[in-house]
Amino acid sequence: MSKIRITKQFNFETGHALYGYDGKCKNVHGHSYKLSVTVIGVPIADPNNVKFGMVIDFSDLKRIVKEEIVDQFDHATVFNKNTPHVELAAELIQRQHHVLLVDYQPTSENMVIDFAARIKARLPQNIELHSLKLQETGTSFAEWYAADQA
Repeated sequence: MSKIRITKQFNFETGHALYGYDGKCKNVHGHSYKLSVTVIGVPIADPNNVKFGMVIDFSDLKRIVKEEIVDQFDHATVFNKNTPHVELAAELIQRQHHVLLVDYQPTSENMVIDFAARIKARLPQNIELHSLKLQETGTSFAEWYAADQA
């Protein structure tokens, strides 16, 4: 049976700062991110299954990505937990702002690696994560492909 790729897109707003960077992005700023999640699998062939003909129900994929990515990162400020930004983070947290401290420099490249791990851990066994595209601006994006990880 044929393998089919399906894609669902998500939008969220996130702030970040790149510690040690030599340009403007060392300052706290934000982006309107667009995330495209593509999975691959064989459509369900059992006519008695309520999801007959689907690789995965779009609503099931939406729930996974919403819980793992959108709900976590939307309107959050992301800092590398090993930078001096932790002082600013502590102040923001004290003022009840949504702050995420991560183990990496919060670039689009590193965020997409993090997102891939989070999504892969939640997908059903018969569904594979094919690719992610994280668009930071209208002209800039990072992509993750499972085929490149081998």
